[in-house]
Amino acid sequence: MAGKISAASARAHTRKSKQNTSFKLLSGIFTKTLLVLFVGALAWAYQAIQPPPPKTCGSPDGPPITASRIKLRDGRHLAYKEHGVPLEAAKYKIVKVHGFDSCRLDAVPLSPELVERLGIYVVSFDRPGYGESDPNPKRTVKSMALDIEELADQLRLGSKFYVIGISMGGQVIWSCLKYIPHRLAGATLVAPVVNYWWSGFPTNLSNQAYQQILPQDQWVLRVSHYAPWLTYWWNTQKRFPSSSVIANSIDIFSSEDRKLLMKISSTRNHAAQVRQQGEYESLHRDLIVGFGAWEFSPLELDNPFPNNEGSVHVWHGDEDRFVPVTLQRYIAEQLPWIRYHELPGAGHLFMVADGMWDNIVKTLLVGEK
Repeated sequence: MAGKISAASARAHTRKSKQNTSFKLLSGIFTKTLLVLFVGALAWAYQAIQPPPPKTCGSPDGPPITASRIKLRDGRHLAYKEHGVPLEAAKYKIVKVHGFDSCRLDAVPLSPELVERLGIYVVSFDRPGYGESDPNPKRTVKSMALDIEELADQLRLGSKFYVIGISMGGQVIWSCLKYIPHRLAGATLVAPVVNYWWSGFPTNLSNQAYQQILPQDQWVLRVSHYAPWLTYWWNTQKRFPSSSVIANSIDIFSSEDRKLLMKISSTRNHAAQVRQQGEYESLHRDLIVGFGAWEFSPLELDNPFPNNEGSVHVWHGDEDRFVPVTLQRYIAEQLPWIRYHELPGAGHLFMVADGMWDNIVKTLLVGEK
């Protein structure tokens, strides 16, 4: 009897052992499957957030080089275009900095009469990654000012020159005022883009201004500031609305801006060149640098012209839907040496209105409006 019980127990133990072995085998397979799926998901996610390499001008798969270019100390090239009177005959020399989704070919349309009367020379250049300038994956707030200084030196503009920045290019002018003020004869910021995270803004003011921009653009700026490594993915995915500016959405323009859009589109025949090297090192890099953590705040700058040997001007429309006017007003209040020009009823594109550029440039160079 005892032997039979022992045999039965043995058989039961054998069945239980087989069941345990089968369970462990299935459990192991399930765990491995989950691990493979997890690794696969990570690999997919990593690939999804990786931007493609830029199509650098002059490379085998890149666009041809057609512009005049200088070679910088770090080996990169900057493309530029000269306008106005010949450099050797110029009384006033201006470096113009283009805005977001723009390039050197978006020139300052001054009247020939003004150019000749004052002797104005303007050089516009492609910021890194735009047009025909090499990308700069190491671009910083400071590096842009140093690029401008090197451009001025290689073109022999002299010890001092003027700078004008438009929209996103206005941020670069703040950099020039911080890092190369000794090279400037004067500066103008036209509808300059503001970083909502600059120190010095009252929290309630910056929050109120931030809420005025489109919700989809709020998310674009959040990602650029807090998770810059997701900037490429966020602006190329199709699940959520991305940048209205990159998409050229008309919703962001004021009523006055919409009237001016036809004028811009009728004269702008080089749009394809702007993004020809890819969007990541041009548009997306602008977002990462412009709305990232800055090395300084413009609100903390000292007067670069304490003896009134030059002047700094900010022009802004009070109906600008890209950059809320309340922040420009606050900057002007905190920096009393800024000469602030607010235009009633104007949007973000006011500078292309007839005669506006002549007014802006005359005010900078000789104090005339």
